[in-house]
Amino acid sequence: MALQLGDTAPDFEADTTEGRISFHDWIGDSWAVLFSHPKDFTPICTTELGYMAKIKPEFDKRGVKIIGLSVDPVDRHAAWAADIEETQGVAPNYPMIGDADFNVSKLYGMLPASTSGDPLERTPADNQTVRNVFVIGPDKKIKLILVYPMTTGRNFDEVLRVIDSLQLTANQKVATPVNWRDGDDVFIAGSVSDEQAKELWPDGWESPKPYIRIVPQPEKVAG
Repeated sequence: MALQLGDTAPDFEADTTEGRISFHDWIGDSWAVLFSHPKDFTPICTTELGYMAKIKPEFDKRGVKIIGLSVDPVDRHAAWAADIEETQGVAPNYPMIGDADFNVSKLYGMLPASTSGDPLERTPADNQTVRNVFVIGPDKKIKLILVYPMTTGRNFDEVLRVIDSLQLTANQKVATPVNWRDGDDVFIAGSVSDEQAKELWPDGWESPKPYIRIVPQPEKVAG
C-alpha cells in the first residue's frame, strides 16, 4: 500500500553519516524532512544536497530536522560529501542514511518489496523512483509527499513555504491560498462555521463570496 497523507511515517533503524538512528526517536518532538536520492555521485542530487546544507538554518528556525537518504552504503557518502563541498561550496551538515539493504526505500514505497541484490551494481535509473520528499510532523504523521523525476531538481524553498503553512494551520483554524507566503492574508478554514468565526474574528472578515472568508494571518502557536 502506498503511503498517504496522515499515515504514520514508518519507523526504522538505519546507519547514517552521524551514527545509527531509530527514526522516530531521532525526530523526537520536532518536525522532520526526509528526502531521498537514487544513488551517490549523481549530478542533480549533488546540487540538492548542497542547497539543503546552505538553507539548513531556515529549517532550524522552524524546528525542523532534515535527513537525506541514498541507496548506497554509508561509507560512500563521505567521498560524495567532499564532491558536494567542492562543487556547491558546502558539505552536507545533516545526517545521510545509507540504504544499502533497500529497507527504508521499501518501507516508504519508493522501491518494490522484491528489490534485492548489491546496491553498487544498480544504476541511478534502477532507483529512479527514490526521489521523494516527506515532511513529517511531531506526531510522526506524514504531512506532505513530493515526488520528482531524476531530471528535475527539487525546489526546497517550496518545501519551506509548505512547512510554514503546515505549522500555521496545525494550530490555527485557517487555510492558506495559492502562492501564500508567511505574513500574507489567510482564509478561515471551511470547517469553521460563521457563528464560530464571529467568536474567533469579532472584527469580521472580507468575503467576496460566502465561502471565501479572508482574514489577516494570526500568530503561529507553538506545538
